[in-house]
Amino acid sequence: MKTICAKRPITSYMHFNRYIFMHMTRRLLYALMISAAFLGGPDPGWTEDMIPANTMPSADVTVSFIQPGRIARIYVKEGELVKVNQTLIQQDAAAQQAQLSHIKEQSEDMTQIETQKANLAQKKVYLERLERAAERGSATELEVEDAKLAVKIAEFALKAASFEHEQDIRKYKEEKIRVNYMTLKSPIAGRVEKIEVEVGESINGLDNAMRIVQTDPLWIDVHVPVVQGSTLRLDQTADVYFPGAEQDAVKGKIIVISTVADAASSTLRVRIEVPNRSNRPAGEHVRVSFPKR
Repeated sequence: MKTICAKRPITSYMHFNRYIFMHMTRRLLYALMISAAFLGGPDPGWTEDMIPANTMPSADVTVSFIQPGRIARIYVKEGELVKVNQTLIQQDAAAQQAQLSHIKEQSEDMTQIETQKANLAQKKVYLERLERAAERGSATELEVEDAKLAVKIAEFALKAASFEHEQDIRKYKEEKIRVNYMTLKSPIAGRVEKIEVEVGESINGLDNAMRIVQTDPLWIDVHVPVVQGSTLRLDQTADVYFPGAEQDAVKGKIIVISTVADAASSTLRVRIEVPNRSNRPAGEHVRVSFPKR
């Protein structure tokens, strides 16, 4: 009994150590596999002066209609290049176009103004005749005063007609703007990244309709140490290394240097603009270095 009792603790202790060793070994191997998968192994192209960063579009715009409506036509496709002010999407504007034509006719109608002008001219002629008649004693002072008042009223009527005409012109311009808002045009030159609507779909105002991005040039926000950032200047060049082309740096230039440092990391945000003639996608991991002047 004593021999058996003495061996059991020793055996359990050895098994426990073996279990811990195997468990830790498996975890270590798993960690190494994960690290290798994410890091891709050693990178001989990396140097100490390089700073990692990501590229982003120099413009990223999501356009939308300001009023609800039904989508009548989509003029572009996803991935298509568009120019500034190029038509993208059209809402159904048949009713608004009819209303616009009606208001346009009103704004061009001069009938009321011409009528009031003729009425005023007639009142003035009648007043002149009464004034000459009063000089000969053929008209009373009261009749002359009534004629003068009629002229004043005719003048006010002409001003009112002119004001109404101006209001019609303003209404026409306002309605024309509303109708123009039913056509979405590209505010930038770029590529259609995503179309959120379909023909025949009714959408609410301010719903996302289309996303357009500009990737030439690309922008890169680099967070550099404050000490290094204080030596940089606007329009200074920077070397950008893209994946797969680490040996060939692309020249960019500094367009923004932040005036407020990040206290937690003691870094400054520096924005670099780099040409993208090869149409590389935004969001790539790159390396940036600043040549010494």
